[in-house]
Amino acid sequence: MPGLCEELTGRPMRLTVRLVKIAFCLLPAFLVCARLKGQQPSQAQSTAPALRATVNEVLVPVVVRDAQGHSIGGLTKDDFQVFDNGKAQTITGFLIVHRDIEDAAANSPASAPDSAESPSVSQLNLPTQRFVVFLFDDYNLKSVDLPSVRDAAIKALDSSLAPADFAAVLSTSGANSGLTRDHEKLKQSIRDLKANALLRSDEHSCFTVDYYIGDRISNKSDVLALQAQALEVARCLRNVTPEAAETIARSGAERAVQLGEQSSLANLGAVRLILARLMAPLPGQHILVLISPGFFAPGSASATLQSEILDLAARSNTVINTLDARGLYTTNPDAQVKRRDDSASQRLIDQYRNSSMEANSGVMEELADGTGGTFIHNNNDLEGGMKTLVSGAEYRYVLAFSVTNAKRRVHHALKVKVDQPGLTVQARRGYSASPLEKRTKRQ
Repeated sequence: MPGLCEELTGRPMRLTVRLVKIAFCLLPAFLVCARLKGQQPSQAQSTAPALRATVNEVLVPVVVRDAQGHSIGGLTKDDFQVFDNGKAQTITGFLIVHRDIEDAAANSPASAPDSAESPSVSQLNLPTQRFVVFLFDDYNLKSVDLPSVRDAAIKALDSSLAPADFAAVLSTSGANSGLTRDHEKLKQSIRDLKANALLRSDEHSCFTVDYYIGDRISNKSDVLALQAQALEVARCLRNVTPEAAETIARSGAERAVQLGEQSSLANLGAVRLILARLMAPLPGQHILVLISPGFFAPGSASATLQSEILDLAARSNTVINTLDARGLYTTNPDAQVKRRDDSASQRLIDQYRNSSMEANSGVMEELADGTGGTFIHNNNDLEGGMKTLVSGAEYRYVLAFSVTNAKRRVHHALKVKVDQPGLTVQARRGYSASPLEKRTKRQ
C-alpha cells in the first residue's frame, strides 16, 4: 500500500489523518477494478500503443475558436507559434483530432504527424471509440450542491453518450461504478454519491475558513485577510472580544491549511492516477469530466502534479473538461450576511470571498485549457454545461516541440499563437520537467 501512494504522487504521502491516507491510497485499487469489473472491450490492452515519451519533448493540446466560440479546423502546423519562456520553438510534431469524423484524424494528409519528427505524437492512436469518466470531487462538494449536479450528470448520460461509449462514475474518495455501457448502473452510482466532509470544515458551521483565506493568514501574513475573518467570527459569535475573534480566526486558518493541502493533493493525485492507470492503456479518445466547486492548490508539489497531469493527458489523448458546481457566483452565500456591521467591513469580507472564488477556479481552468477542454463556470445551467463537456470540442490540435537541458521541477511558461486574425487560442500555459517523464523514458 505505501508503494501505491508513492507512485501516485512521486513522493511519500504525509497525511496527518490516518483515515485520509487509507482512503487515498486505496484509490488505485478502485480504478484497477473499474477496468476489470466493467464491460471493458477485450481489445483495449492488446491494441494500446506502448508509451515511449522522451524527457525533452513537450506536447501541447490546443483548441482554436472563432468569434462565436466554435472550435475550428483546417489549420496547419505553419499557422501556429509556440513560445517557451518567451523564446520561439520549432514545432516538431503536429496532429489534428476531429471529434465527429469516422476515420481517425491521423489518417488524413492534413493531420498526419511525421513519426520521424515526433515519436510521442505519432503514437497517439485515434480510433472513434470513446471512454468518458465522470469524476466527482466529493471532498469539496457540499450537500447543498449535490442534488443539482447529480441531476445534470444523469441527464447528460442519455443525451450525450453514444451507444458505443464506455463510461465510469468515480469520486475522489473512492466511489466507483466500473467502466461500463450500462447507463442504469452509472445513474445509480451517481445517485449513491454523498458529500465527504473528512477534509473540510463543517459546512453547517456559523463561520468557516477556506484554504485560500487560511493560506493568506497563516502563510502570507495577510493582515487584512485576518481582519476579514475575525469580522466573520465576531459576526457569528456576538459576544466575543476582538482579540478572541482574531485568535479563533488564526486557529481556523491553520486547520483550513492542513485540510486544504490534503484535499488538493487528493484531487490532483486522483486525476493523475486515472490518466496513468485507466486512460493510458485504453485505445481511442478519452474525456475526463471533473465536477467540483473548485479547490485551491498552491505550492510546488501541486504545480508539479498539474504539469504531470497535463503531460499524461496529452500522451493518452485525454481531454479534461471541468464543471464548477457552484453555479452563479455570489459573495453572500447564506443568511448570515444579513447581520452586517457596516459597509466597509462588508466590502472587506466580500473582497476576500471574491478572491477565494477566483483562486478556487484556477486549477480547474488550467486543467481544461491545458488539455484542449472546456471549463464551465459562473453558470446555473449545469445540465447544459454537462452535455457540452461530455460532447467535447469538435476540433483539437496537438503540437510537440523539443527542449534541451530542462531542469527538473522548474516551471516554464508557454504561450501559443495562431497567425490568423479574429481567433482565440486555448492552450497549455506551462510545464516542468519532472521525474515522471524520466521514469517513462526508461520503459
